[in-house]
Amino acid sequence: MNAKKANAIVAKAATGLLAALASIPAWADSEPVRWQLNMPQGVTRTAENAYDMHMLMLWICVAIGVVVFGAMGYAMVKFRKSKGAKPDVEFTHSTKLEVIWTVVPILILVVMAVPATLKVIEQYDAKGHEMTVKVTGYQWMWRYEIVGEDVNFISRLDRESDRIRQAGIRPDANANPHYLRDVDNPLVLPTDTKIRLVFTADDVIHAWWVPALGWKQDAIPGIINEAWTEIREPGTYRGVCAELCGKDHGFMPIVVKAVPRAEYEAWLAAQKAGDLAEAARIAATAPATAGGEG
Repeated sequence: MNAKKANAIVAKAATGLLAALASIPAWADSEPVRWQLNMPQGVTRTAENAYDMHMLMLWICVAIGVVVFGAMGYAMVKFRKSKGAKPDVEFTHSTKLEVIWTVVPILILVVMAVPATLKVIEQYDAKGHEMTVKVTGYQWMWRYEIVGEDVNFISRLDRESDRIRQAGIRPDANANPHYLRDVDNPLVLPTDTKIRLVFTADDVIHAWWVPALGWKQDAIPGIINEAWTEIREPGTYRGVCAELCGKDHGFMPIVVKAVPRAEYEAWLAAQKAGDLAEAARIAATAPATAGGEG
């Protein structure tokens, strides 16, 4: 390898490292960024639980790696053949050691399993919810029903993205920053409200996934699955269908707009009155904190 090529490789690696380091302040955001080194924290307790468990498992694995590889490195240097080291039969066949390296991993697994189990149980505990939203998957769109409020609408890929896709035009990132990620009718939800969501499908299996909310749930014909969410921060959170559901699987995005309770009540009233223009205006003025791109 000549010096010029080596310098180019080093420069590229340095650029990548600097970009990665620059992304560290964005770890707490809900929006993944280029060169991000960690998963986003999300905007719900479920998302925080997932992030906390991820970090706990990460540091446990780091500690195990340091101990194991440290012991291996020490043994290879300290007891190498060139120094005259010979196998210790009593050490390698020690019953005490066998017990230790069997019991310790079991204890580690218990330490990892207990909080994980508690958090998974909490994820499916929808008791105390204040409202219910029914989500139905179709090829290739979503239907949202605010249960008990006589509000029911279809949400599909926005017309501009569909036009660009159908025409085979190369999308402009500046003109269409959310190409294939926007919908005509977003789901508007209130913040600081425990919301139960029930999922089903009308044709094939779909999966409703908004990463910022911290979970995904299958929508299966003939079956009702449920989950819950309580969004803490106003904003726009995007997701996708996470189950291969046919040829246009990649073109049924999800957009959830979380707004303060008063704005949600105004949107709900406009929906009930059939004033779709007013409902769209309220949804369009929702905080623009885009999160959970997945």
